[in-house]
Amino acid sequence: MRLLAIDYGKKRTGIAVTDPSQIIAQGLTTVDTSQLMAFLKDYVRREPVERFVLGLPMQPNGQASENLARVQAFAQKLQKTLPDIPVDFYDERYTSVLAHQAILQSGVGKKRRQQDKGLVDEISACIILQSYMESR
Repeated sequence: MRLLAIDYGKKRTGIAVTDPSQIIAQGLTTVDTSQLMAFLKDYVRREPVERFVLGLPMQPNGQASENLARVQAFAQKLQKTLPDIPVDFYDERYTSVLAHQAILQSGVGKKRRQQDKGLVDEISACIILQSYMESR
């Protein structure tokens, strides 16, 4: 069964998943946050998901970020909607910075970076998932 990571944002949310053996994390997509729950319900109907890993937004000093309340509210809704799949939180500090660096190092052109703002969210979710797997 797969692990599915969520980099929850006010407008867009990045999604990453593992392979069924939980060895490799890969970006899946970026979803408009207003469509996120419908996307997740549809995805778990098609693919077995063992656990959701939800990025926990914290400031560098360890204090809660402005998005924390939204993430916690979403986590409660997710647990009510899909109660058979547990939700773990994982510190997402610096994932956006790492995602930007990865995009730059991969050679993605400036025009595509400007057009595809969701790419950072998807890669951030992948970094969250990979870090979560390494911590286990």
